[in-house]
Amino acid sequence: MSKIALFYGTTTGKTESAAEMIQAEFGGDSVVTLKDIADASDADFADYEYIIIGSPTWDIGELQSDWDGFYEELDNIDFSGKTVAYFGTGDQIGYSENFQDAMGILEEKISDLGGKTVGYWSTDGYEHEASRADKGGKFVGLALDEDNQSDLTESRIKEWVSQLKTEFGI
Repeated sequence: MSKIALFYGTTTGKTESAAEMIQAEFGGDSVVTLKDIADASDADFADYEYIIIGSPTWDIGELQSDWDGFYEELDNIDFSGKTVAYFGTGDQIGYSENFQDAMGILEEKISDLGGKTVGYWSTDGYEHEASRADKGGKFVGLALDEDNQSDLTESRIKEWVSQLKTEFGI
């Protein structure tokens, strides 16, 4: 079994593609198990000390539908002792007032449930007005914008995964 589980929700496929790139950068499925949150249960979280959460921000600052449907289930999961990293996909130009809000919503809830957040990412290089994921100049995780900065996705993922390997201690 892999050491890390990556739970993602996807509607257009962008978040799933990013999840696959993150998995590959870590070294493949022997290191990171991908789990679509639409097919997951709260019990799926139990076997992992290291968890990565991926979600697009949908509509105007909302959770993606699969995460929205799973949100209340998070209350059934004991996140104490778990180290959690986050990544999100969004559009910083079209939705500059709530860029990456879903990532912030999930991080806030999971932190309140005992999860330790790692993988903070600088807001430098982004053009957004507000975000629930922005904590004083750092996002609570990796912010990806396939609509406006797709040319930066690969290098951002490489740098972030390198950071996570250190923070996860692997």
